[in-house]
Amino acid sequence: MSSTTPPHIDQPIEPAATTQHGAGAHSDGGWDAPDKTIPVQTRSERFQSGDVEAFPTVTGREVNWKFAPLAKLQPLLDGGLDGSAYPFLARQSDGADVEWGRSDDPRVGTAGLPEDRAAAAAWSARDAVLAVTVKATEAHEFITITRSDFGTQPRAAHTVITAEPHAQGIVVLDNRGTALLSENVEIVVQDGARLTVVSLQDWDDDAVHVSTHFAEVGRDAFLKHVVVSLGGDVIRVNPSTHLGAQGADTEMYGVYFADAGQYIEQQVYVNHDAPNTRGRVNYKGALQGQGAHTVWIGDVLIGRAGDGTDSYEQNRNLVLTDGTRADSIPNLEIETGNIEGAGHASATGRFDDEQLFYLQSRGISEEEARRLVVLGFLVEVIQKIGAPELEERLIAAVEQELAEGRSVIAEPADAAAEATA
Repeated sequence: MSSTTPPHIDQPIEPAATTQHGAGAHSDGGWDAPDKTIPVQTRSERFQSGDVEAFPTVTGREVNWKFAPLAKLQPLLDGGLDGSAYPFLARQSDGADVEWGRSDDPRVGTAGLPEDRAAAAAWSARDAVLAVTVKATEAHEFITITRSDFGTQPRAAHTVITAEPHAQGIVVLDNRGTALLSENVEIVVQDGARLTVVSLQDWDDDAVHVSTHFAEVGRDAFLKHVVVSLGGDVIRVNPSTHLGAQGADTEMYGVYFADAGQYIEQQVYVNHDAPNTRGRVNYKGALQGQGAHTVWIGDVLIGRAGDGTDSYEQNRNLVLTDGTRADSIPNLEIETGNIEGAGHASATGRFDDEQLFYLQSRGISEEEARRLVVLGFLVEVIQKIGAPELEERLIAAVEQELAEGRSVIAEPADAAAEATA
């Protein structure tokens, strides 16, 4: 290994080898170097930096960019984004704080650092940090932050969510309107805390949104992370969770519905880096319409310190019409054999004909039968959120997707929101 600057994702890490574990050249980049060396393949070894100029220009050959529509994302990769404060609406309980912090807030960087150029561009451009704190009270705190005024110019955002030791609560980031946005969301769950974070993408049809979530889970702490992607043109939400303390626990869920011409991508990473940690990943999506494209890449690493790990990840895709594409790639790395269990699964398919036949045989029309099958498929994950009001809104949104091909999420009747600047 070189003792100089750490390698980038598409750069070699071994100075003389041409194969590794029997692997030959592939399309992930780095093989056109003069010495024909091997690109970084282990997720934990990816180069990390908050400096956009430390990353090379994205070509589309990189393993983490090879599916993305780069032409639409290019304004967010060039740097020079507007990272100033933006308007939002906040609804919060007494045991929670939402406030703007300075760009040099000491909490920045406590959960992770960017692994790609888009995240680094947003990191470099931040002029303000939205700090969300869930305090340790006897109540289960609830915070909803609605963002709908980003506009059409390239923007950057940075959010730090902190759950204090033994705190309990749920934080919802509700994204609407139009946007050309790259953002970083840091999540710190301190010892003994239990936190749910929901990222809801219900953008207008022209929105382009790239988001990287970094989570650090403390000793005997629990994080439930939920990504719901419905509206927008290009949506790319990549959450990673580092279980770096004994007994850390995470459940990572995702629900997405891609319409004609829509691109939705999720790259999920769970790093078991301490004894007796637990991880569950379950993402489900539906696709309908010509050109609908979804990408799910799930990386799980059980490190050498991960004795007693219990981990499982899965992705399921339901194809509703012709002309769609679902890419699903689960990856599992294990560096210790002393674990409770680990596994991964992936499947993409059409309706189960037996389910449809069963429903139709009981007098239910084919159209209604299909609706019930899709709802049953996705609602399983939606109901994991643990917030009944929000779950009802999302179920209504899925029904609207089925009826009209796009999402319309109704405002809750009692949404008493405070304007915060």
